[in-house]
Amino acid sequence: MADITLLDGSIGQELVKLSGDRATPLWSTRVMIDYPALVGDVHKSYFDAGATVATTNTYAVHRSRLVRVDMEDQLPDLIETALSQAERARESKGQIAASLGPLLASYRPDLNPDPDEAAQKFSELADMMKDRVDLFLLETVCSVQEAEGALRGVEGKGKPVWLALSVRDDDGTHLRSGEALADIAPLIEQFDPHAVLINCSRPEAIPAALDIVKGFGRPFGAYANGFTRISEGFLKDAPTVDALEQRTDLAPEAYAAQAMGWVVQGASIVGGCCEVGPEHIAELARQLRDAGHRIV
Repeated sequence: MADITLLDGSIGQELVKLSGDRATPLWSTRVMIDYPALVGDVHKSYFDAGATVATTNTYAVHRSRLVRVDMEDQLPDLIETALSQAERARESKGQIAASLGPLLASYRPDLNPDPDEAAQKFSELADMMKDRVDLFLLETVCSVQEAEGALRGVEGKGKPVWLALSVRDDDGTHLRSGEALADIAPLIEQFDPHAVLINCSRPEAIPAALDIVKGFGRPFGAYANGFTRISEGFLKDAPTVDALEQRTDLAPEAYAAQAMGWVVQGASIVGGCCEVGPEHIAELARQLRDAGHRIV
């Protein structure tokens, strides 16, 4: 049987739910400002469920997002809070992955961030986190151009890089930009990330994507979301997450069964994204162990 790295599940959505507050365009960043200890509690819930990686609550902590609400000067403090809370939860076990989400908006490859400018912004964030994390996790990358800017930004920082790509919900062979997933191959060769993942896509789209990703010759895996779809309302400027609907047919057992299929395909890194909570990760851990796999 295989050694499997078990990621955590949703961080941002879990924080918004647990806070009980109305969703804002700042998403989980607003929750972290108001309830910093809740971030550490969420990380701990995933470690207790069996996860071996804590993903920092920095997905949406970008100057480009903070400047909209005149909070750009708080960037260093927000990074510090996110790192401290992940460290508090980790204690002596597990790894910390520095989450680096899209600079402008999720699922919006049409915004086309310039790779030169994107690289500078990702580099600034990576420099702020590199001494206190185990790896960089580039999340929800929806186009080849987005991938280039992000990969350039974390190049040479002395930490492993995991590139997580988001594919179309109805066609796992294509990025959300419409580009073929296989078109990312030259960047994989050029920047040599340590792992290539599929994230924040429907579980049903993952198998077709993994059939392509496994050909890149790196460790690979996936962590899917639990949304019914990415709505048109969420694709507008400064959306809030209440524009997205949670699936009702993705209980922990059903999600874990999907993820176990990815392991059969050869995935060695699995976990969950938005709307996949600690109960899902606990069930996935159970099924992995029952199948004879070792969680590392």
